[in-house]
Order: sequence, then structure tokens, then C-alpha cells
Amino acid sequence: MAVTRGWGAFDFAGTRIAPGESAEIRLGVSEDYTAEVVAIPVTVLRGAAPGPTLFLTASIHGDELNGVGIIRDLLNDHPFDDLAGTLIAVPVANVPAFLNQDRRLPDRRDLNRSFPGSVRGSLTSRVAKVLFDEVVRRSDYGIDLHTAGGERSNYPQVRADLDHPAAAALATAFGCPFAVHGAGPDRSLRRAAVKAGVPTIVFEAGSPRRLERPAIEAGKGGVVNVLRHLAMTPGEPVAPPLAIRVRESGWIRARAGGILDLKVVLGQPVARGDEISLNTNPFGRERSVLKAPHPGVVLGLTQLPLVHPGDAICHLARLERGELVAWRDLWRRSGGRPAAG
Repeated sequence: MAVTRGWGAFDFAGTRIAPGESAEIRLGVSEDYTAEVVAIPVTVLRGAAPGPTLFLTASIHGDELNGVGIIRDLLNDHPFDDLAGTLIAVPVANVPAFLNQDRRLPDRRDLNRSFPGSVRGSLTSRVAKVLFDEVVRRSDYGIDLHTAGGERSNYPQVRADLDHPAAAALATAFGCPFAVHGAGPDRSLRRAAVKAGVPTIVFEAGSPRRLERPAIEAGKGGVVNVLRHLAMTPGEPVAPPLAIRVRESGWIRARAGGILDLKVVLGQPVARGDEISLNTNPFGRERSVLKAPHPGVVLGLTQLPLVHPGDAICHLARLERGELVAWRDLWRRSGGRPAAG
């Protein structure tokens, strides 16, 4: 693995970290109403041996907590005595939103639509600027940890620009059964990082405002796989029992308002025409049935039982026939519980 930066002392936010040392740092990004500094907690781990720099970010949206659990468990439980290179871990990237248990910052902007940021922009844009300059630009690779937004939940999946060789390699190494292709939304951290020359992937799993152990374990295993892939820790990545690259997916939306009865669960394989959900009025009379428009797998679901017309119900990935057969077989044999490697 090529090393893109010299190996000596590493200065981060005024703290010098020598090879073989680690530091817990508060990175100032703004001020609150009482003019006190708002700071992001960052852990920097430096290996005694040279190697690449990998960043981990979580809680870019302040109500997404599974990534916080992934980084916390990784730092507390994984031995880094033999680390090569540098790990920059940011468990709470969006402190103002995290403190408010909100997806967005107090100026109501989305941090993940604000990169690379600006020193003369809004509060959100200024936070994005500090994160991008101090964390992303100083790294060689990145993993951004997310959950579903709003009242939704996601099956464990990696999202990456699969046409970018280095990003695709990270996505494969992470070890999720599903790697979903896409460059990412405009001004998202992932898209801006790749454009800046820092191959970055997103891990999506679970729901907001929760710490969900299966999602945390899947994500922790995936990060360790990437560390091994980059030769930052010893060992080989653990491959999942099945790896599928998803090139096409989309949300199935409600055609009518009402009370929702879901007929599928996360990760479930479906054939074209299978029933996804049923809407009824308060009297229990059938109003609307949604069916799968193509064969695929359920990657995301709403968690709200009450819907308006147009509400997103099911995120369905399109699978080829052979992929569907293989996934259905694995799904049945595992009792519906396969996740990341």
C-alpha cells in the first residue's frame, strides 16, 4: 500500500502526535449563544510504522447514533498496538445537531449537503469547512457512517462510486452483502471527498435515535476489514457469504393516504408482483396495495404506520435473476439474518 504522506510528527488542531502515540482532541468549529467554543471530539491514533491515513466520521446527521456506537466500540475494544499509519476517528461530527438530537444544525441546514464548506458561509457551511480541511483533506481514505433518515430504517449496505477503482475496492473490502452504486448527493461528504482525491465510502445501517447492536457489529466488522485491506492492521478482510453490486434501486411510494400494514421486512428478497404494503382507512377497508415493480431486495423501509400519498414506503434494489436466487437461498438458510462480513 502506497503511503502518500511523510512519517514523522503529526500536528492536529495544535496537538503534536508522534508515531506510536494517540491523542483525544477537541476541534473547535464554532461558538454557542454564550460565546463558548463548540468543539468536535476527535481521536487520532498513530501507528509506530508508516502507512496511510484513514478517517472515520459518524453523526454527520445529529440524530444518527449507530456510527457513534461503531467508533466507540472500535476505539475501546480493538487493539491498535500494531497499527500502521494514522486513524482519525470522529464519533460526533455534528455536535450542535447531536446536542439537539436533530438531523440538522440550528440554522436548519443539512451538513451532508454543505461540503467542502466555506469560512464565510452559514453556520453549517463553516462547520463543514473545518471538518473538510482538518479531517478529510489530511486523509488518504475515508468511511462515513450513517443510518437511515427520518422515520426509516436501512438494511446494512455500503454506498460508493463503484466506477471509482479505489472507492470500489474499499466497498468490496468492507464486506457488506450489498454495495449500492452512486457518486452521492451533491455536496455530500462522500462526493466532495472523492472529488478532492480522498476515496470515501458510506456505511448505512439501522434507524436514527437508536443504538442497534446488529448494525454496530456489522459496521465494526466492516471497518476492521478496511483497515486490513489497507494493511493498517494485520490479517485479511473477511468476505461476506454473498456480495452483490446494486446498480439500480429506488423508493416505492404510497399512492393513497391511510394506515399502513407492511408485508415485507428489511433484507427480504421479493419477486415482481409480491405485495409490499397495504393501506386502509380507519374503518379497515382496503384502500391501496403496493406491489414490487421488479425482482429485488428490500434495503430500506418506513417505520411510520401512518402515510400520506407520495410517502416513501420501501427502498427496493433491483437484482438479476441469479442474484435473487442466490440471495433468497442465503436468506432462508440464515433465518433472515445475514449482514456484513
